[in-house]
Amino acid sequence: MSDVNTYLNPAEKKMKEAVAYLEDALAHIRAGKANVRILDDVKVNAYGQKMPISGVANIATPDARSITITPWDRNNIRAIEKAIMDSNVGITPENNGEVIRLNIPPLTEERRKQLVKDSKAEAEKAKVSVRNARREAIEGLKKALKTGLSEDNEKDAEARVQKLHDKYLKDIDVVFAAKEKEILTV
Repeated sequence: MSDVNTYLNPAEKKMKEAVAYLEDALAHIRAGKANVRILDDVKVNAYGQKMPISGVANIATPDARSITITPWDRNNIRAIEKAIMDSNVGITPENNGEVIRLNIPPLTEERRKQLVKDSKAEAEKAKVSVRNARREAIEGLKKALKTGLSEDNEKDAEARVQKLHDKYLKDIDVVFAAKEKEILTV
């Protein structure tokens, strides 16, 4: 049976990674309310190197429509502002000399539909990854059948791979549905 696990364990690991990838990708999609994760990819030129904003400032969401960035060193305020402007966040920062404020504009209906479409595309990528993991595991099991694995064990393992596949596809659907609801909630 350990021979079967050499195919099942990597497949399950890849399926888990696909769900984790989807959760991370969807967290970066702005859904109309303030979420500090939209700043994760923004790098600031500070202290002679590129650093994440969280490495040079405190980031907070005082309410559902704004993000505040309080630099630990006021000399970095311009660099943070420039990094946000140069990024693909799509929000113009407001600077009062001490704090940078990002006001999250309400999404238009058209923009909401586009974000749902983008989220669905990410979910589909994750599903393809899960399907590929299933296919690779089944191909490995078929090869193991030729090298001495019993047919009963191969069929049982195939059924287990299919159960894993179905479970992770359902997980992906749940993650996508939650993001879709978040985007469409006005």
